[in-house]
Amino acid sequence: MAQGMFGLTVGALAAKAARTAATPAPIAAAAPPTAVEPTPPTRTTHQPKPRRRAQWLVPLATILLLTIVSVRAGAIPQIQSSAIGTTPLSNSAAVSGLEPPASVPLGTGRTVLIDPGHSGGTAGHAAELNRQVPDGRGGTKACNTTGTQTDAGYPEHQFTWQVAQHVRQLLTTQGVRVALTRNDDTSLGPCVDERGQMPAKVNADLAVSIHADGGPPAGYGFHVIYPKPPRNAAQGTPSLELATALRDALHDSGLPTSTYIGENGLNGRADLAGLNLSARPIAMIECGNMRNAAEAITLSSDAGQARYAQAITTGILNWLNGHPTNH
Repeated sequence: MAQGMFGLTVGALAAKAARTAATPAPIAAAAPPTAVEPTPPTRTTHQPKPRRRAQWLVPLATILLLTIVSVRAGAIPQIQSSAIGTTPLSNSAAVSGLEPPASVPLGTGRTVLIDPGHSGGTAGHAAELNRQVPDGRGGTKACNTTGTQTDAGYPEHQFTWQVAQHVRQLLTTQGVRVALTRNDDTSLGPCVDERGQMPAKVNADLAVSIHADGGPPAGYGFHVIYPKPPRNAAQGTPSLELATALRDALHDSGLPTSTYIGENGLNGRADLAGLNLSARPIAMIECGNMRNAAEAITLSSDAGQARYAQAITTGILNWLNGHPTNH
């Protein structure tokens, strides 16, 4: 409707200009539609007023008519409202291999407990480490152990602490609230039974315990442990699915599954108190074999630790995305 009214107005202007001009001035070639509107002709003292009016009204009317025709014919592109704000993100928006953050981060409102296995302050605390605690299946076991290390002396507790820091940072950027079972790598950490009870205490959606193995020197690769048989509903299908999501993410990142334990990177166990006592979905990752010379290099390096952390984070987010909170 707006274009019809505009067309009538231009026609009336053109007709009026023609009536008032005795001998209309020739019409010059129209400027492109995007040009600045022409300036009216310079006023002179000897030219009658009606003729001055005709000289600029006719070109103006002609330009407006040509503009309308050009828009309708598609010569001047029209902006579609649906195109505004839909420019796709470039690949540079991806951070550390993750998909570009959505308008609402993937983990908003979720809580994850990360357990950096073992602890750094074990020296001189043999009695505390050997103290027997409930294992979650009617028996007892030692409070904790010192963990393993590479042949070069790089300790498991330091590896798990560094990877946990990377995972916490990555998850936090996705809106996840992250809790840790220990606050540093210098003091004596909690016993395994306490760690197993922490997921419920912090109201976590899931828990992941990070470790590195001390297997046969010829063996290499990661494996993910889940509680088997399950002691509650959370330790059943949800925990197996969590272990599978972590296994898939680690494997998809190019890391090999274990050649010496488990099956296809998964291993169900009943002897780990940290898993047995959890009331939330839980899994433990043995990221690699510290006794394998080649894998020890990866486990000890900053780049290798960042790679493990990225894969673990991806697995956690994939599980969260497929499991709405239910507590």
